[in-house]
Amino acid sequence: MTNHVVLYKKLSAPLMQRLQAHAEVTLIDDPKSSAGLARLRDALPHADALLGASVKLDAGLLDLAPTLKAVSSVSVGVDNYDIDYLTRRGILLTNTPDVLTETTADTGFALIMATARRVVELANMVRDGQWKQNIGPQHFGSDVHGKTLGIIGMGRIGEAVAQRGHFGFGMPVLYHSHSPKPAVEARFDARYRSLEDLLREADFVCLTVPLTAETQGLIGTEQFALMRPETIFINIARGKVVDEQALIAALQNGQIRAAGLDVFEQEPVNPDSPLLKMDNVVATPHMGSATHETREAMARCAVDNLLAALAGERPKDLVNPAAWRG
Repeated sequence: MTNHVVLYKKLSAPLMQRLQAHAEVTLIDDPKSSAGLARLRDALPHADALLGASVKLDAGLLDLAPTLKAVSSVSVGVDNYDIDYLTRRGILLTNTPDVLTETTADTGFALIMATARRVVELANMVRDGQWKQNIGPQHFGSDVHGKTLGIIGMGRIGEAVAQRGHFGFGMPVLYHSHSPKPAVEARFDARYRSLEDLLREADFVCLTVPLTAETQGLIGTEQFALMRPETIFINIARGKVVDEQALIAALQNGQIRAAGLDVFEQEPVNPDSPLLKMDNVVATPHMGSATHETREAMARCAVDNLLAALAGERPKDLVNPAAWRG
């Protein structure tokens, strides 16, 4: 019997052809619209597998899919999925953890450079015709080389950020994670710190943790109070790891110097957010993995995972191994 795949993310022609060679495919090209969500709900009763990203699949929705075997997410983060629910039903969940590491780390370092050197603010000054004379101290930025880089979450992306800072900019590296990582310390001359000590010592605080019950709201009023007025805060993790109102207050009160943000509590970010009116904030549209090469590699990885699951093979990037019954 041919498997039925519900696809809620457009694929390149080669990947679409590959998927169609192994399964019947229903494409929902606008799953976040009311009409697209209705089409998704109509397709779920016949779905053997799902492939896509950026749609929250809760139990109420997935209860409509009695024959579902696998969900392949075109993402690293899996906060859109109820993993316990999927595991109880024996539904495999896969993600794409390796292919976007370097690209996301590039984004993190772009935010470090842009905030420290006030690139966006000063570029807008030039574009607006306000560059009338040589810039003075009121427009000076901060050096990056030699400054202390603090990384919260030393996974793949954290290590890639550490590599750029240590080897590229001669930055002492501090990190906080569930436990010390001797290999990381040896490679980058990195030093493990408690969260509180890292916040006190780092010139740049970079968040790379996943969003979990433990990390939601990890950085709030108390944590910003530990940072210094010259600290620059970078978030390439998830918006809900940070109390956004506390961040706004820290920036407004001068508790920290600046912030580079690729993620927000609400996405797209509310255009009325005070963050978008601050010259010392560089805000980007959750673009961490947004290059042609990386997005295609992510989609290819997701297709590989899905086809393996449908063939009765254990997918390489299985998030919930307890659901595997092979």
